[in-house]
Amino acid sequence: MVRGPKRRRSLRLPGYNYSQPGAYFVTICTQNRLPIFGRVDQGRMLLNNCGIIATRKWERLDERFPEIEIDEFIVMPDHMHGIVIISDVGATPVGANHDLPIHELPRLARRRMTLPMVIGFYKMNTAKAINIANDTRGTHVWQRNYYEHIIRNQDSLNRIRRYIQENPIHLLPARRQ
Repeated sequence: MVRGPKRRRSLRLPGYNYSQPGAYFVTICTQNRLPIFGRVDQGRMLLNNCGIIATRKWERLDERFPEIEIDEFIVMPDHMHGIVIISDVGATPVGANHDLPIHELPRLARRRMTLPMVIGFYKMNTAKAINIANDTRGTHVWQRNYYEHIIRNQDSLNRIRRYIQENPIHLLPARRQ
């Protein structure tokens, strides 16, 4: 029996429009979970040059995407956590397809939703800058996908902010680099 290419399982919530106003908790992991951004020492994240690049690129996302606000975030040795808040800008970047049910949108239209565009832009530009800085053209910096969680209320937002702030403290000793 001949099998076709393996389909990746989507991590996105089926039928959800990721251009909707709201807060989103995002986690992006490095390729093979390599600790390329620095190290944790005594509960504090110490960024190296790659970590500084990743931080600066994240901090400047709202310059490229005025419909978002960057909230709490942290770059860790092998991943980053951040909260992206999408404001109600009155129009969806999906374009003419906004009247279709979200599950009927073409794949390209789904990719044009705000959150996937923001994360894709961040990953692409961070990888490019790191590869230029390290003279490692074409080296993968990030895993292919990312994890997101739709933040539904203020209590959840506060818990996630605290989790991000305390993330270096909770790094397991076996994973410290």
